[in-house]
Amino acid sequence: MNSPAVLFDVDGTLVDSTYLHVYAWQCAFDDVGVPISAWQLHRCIGMDGSMLVRTLSHDAPSEVQDRLSDAHGHYYREVSSRLAPLPGARELLHRVADLGLQVVLASSAPDDELDTLRKVLSCDDVIAETTSSRDVDTAKPDPGIVQVALDRAGVTAEQAVFVGDAVWDAQAAASAGLPCIGLLSGGISAAELAAAGAAPIFADPQDLLDHLDSTRIAALTTRR
Repeated sequence: MNSPAVLFDVDGTLVDSTYLHVYAWQCAFDDVGVPISAWQLHRCIGMDGSMLVRTLSHDAPSEVQDRLSDAHGHYYREVSSRLAPLPGARELLHRVADLGLQVVLASSAPDDELDTLRKVLSCDDVIAETTSSRDVDTAKPDPGIVQVALDRAGVTAEQAVFVGDAVWDAQAAASAGLPCIGLLSGGISAAELAAAGAAPIFADPQDLLDHLDSTRIAALTTRR
C-alpha cells in the first residue's frame, strides 16, 4: 500500500506568483483591447486558464482567446525572475516527506510554468508526483486534476488531503471527496475559503507548518 499523500497546489500556495499572474493577464487583455481591472483578474486566478479567458473576454472569438493565452505566457515569463517561495514552503514540503507522506504537486500550470515553479521551490528531492495542464482538458474547479494526482500517488481520497489558496482548489478537492486546508497567501479571504469548503485555514505555508500537528496531515501519518 502506498503512503498517504498531501496534494499541494503550487501557484499562490507554495510560490508567491498570484499577483504576477494578475499583471501578466492584465497586460494580455490590454494587448487585445479588452482592458480588465486587476481586482477582476485576481478573482479568477487559480481557475482553469481557458475558463478565465472565456469568462473575462465574454466568449471572444477563438483567435482572440488564443492571443490572450499566448500573451499571458509571454508577460509571465518576463517577470518570472521575481518568483519566490512563500515563507516556509520548502520547509513544509520537507517536513511532510520526513513524516513518511507523499508530496504531490497537484498543479494545473502548463509544463513550462511548472518547470519554473519547481526550480524556484528547489525541492525535487522530496516531490513524489506532479500534474500539469496537459493531464486534463479542464482544470480547477473541475476535480479532474485532483483525481489524476490521487491516481499517480496510488491513494484514495481517504488517504489524502489537499492544500490550496483559492476557492477553486477547495471546490475541486470537495468534488473529488477529500478535505482541503486553506492558505491566505493567494489573497483570498478566510471567509470565502471557508465557504468553499476549506478548513482549517492558515496564513501561509509557515503558519501551516507551525500548526501541522493539529491538522489532517499529521493524522495521515497513522495510516501509513
